[in-house]
Amino acid sequence: MDTQLIALAFVIIGILMLVAESVTPGSFIIVPGTVILVLGLLWLINPDWTLAWWSPIVAVIILIPMIFASIKLYQMLAPPAPPETTVATSLIGKKGQVTKEIVPGDITGKVRIENDMWSATGTKRIPIGATVIVKESQGVHITVEEIKIV
Repeated sequence: MDTQLIALAFVIIGILMLVAESVTPGSFIIVPGTVILVLGLLWLINPDWTLAWWSPIVAVIILIPMIFASIKLYQMLAPPAPPETTVATSLIGKKGQVTKEIVPGDITGKVRIENDMWSATGTKRIPIGATVIVKESQGVHITVEEIKIV
């Protein structure tokens, strides 16, 4: 098979892989795509390099920095963030609205805090629509206290 044809195939495959990465970012197709593209371009420049014994070494030399560069790129694009789930203990001190009456000793009451609904109880009855503050939590249930608006 003609070495220039192999080189051209590598260039095309490398470009397709980079396009695929741009459509579905985060799949790390950028790493092998870049290696294949660079090798293909080198082989187009000098076809004798295609079957040289050191071609795999060049591939590794390109591969290693590309791995680190792509990891850094994705860290810049999407920096680490805290988990998006809420645990009940992080609710202590937050305010919410009662959506189902709170009854002492019963966890069937409901409170909306931000965009989430929580099963709630309290030390006294709290009517629907009242503003409450979370005093404690156990598992997925919270204990609330009504805030009196003056």
